Amino acid sequence: MAVKKERITKETSIRMSVDRGLEPSTIDTGVGFLNHMLDLLAFHGHFVFDIKVEGDLDVDDHHTTEDVGILLGQSIAELNEDKSKIQRYGTAYVPMDETLARSVVDISGRPCLHFEAVFSSQKVGTFDVELVKEFFYAVAINSRITAHLDLIRGGNTHHEIEALFKAFAQSLRIALSDSNVNRIPSSKGVIEE
Repeated sequence: MAVKKERITKETSIRMSVDRGLEPSTIDTGVGFLNHMLDLLAFHGHFVFDIKVEGDLDVDDHHTTEDVGILLGQSIAELNEDKSKIQRYGTAYVPMDETLARSVVDISGRPCLHFEAVFSSQKVGTFDVELVKEFFYAVAINSRITAHLDLIRGGNTHHEIEALFKAFAQSLRIALSDSNVNRIPSSKGVIEE
């Protein structure tokens, strides 16, 4: 069942629906590069996103990117409240031509982001690449997961960011996949909420 969220501030107005599945997503953030990355995240993570954003793009892309990450993180957490059948951990390496990225996630209930990436340029089109870390931070904190994202090898900046998004999506899909075991995947018997 899809999780529906709304966030309205003086900077952004966002309506979002997130579900698991293989159907195409509908994404309109007003930021072309972010749309592309979110589409990849949905496709490779086996999510279906319906996202509509009106943001203060006359200022820059920061508030739109961060607020989408906040709402997406909250949606992922709510969509996966039942942790009794998840794998919990997921690891993925994704090559993108000359580039290699790694993502390791733990559906831990303990929010943390470790982000190691030095990008080859400061912008992809008009998109500031420093916003990539802001996006993943917002997702990790609001979904209450631990995520380690590393750009191992770089080259083209578009490829670098795309590899990170695809790796994160793949690792998240693995971590959230059905373990075929009906118990909380923690020796403590609980994953923090």
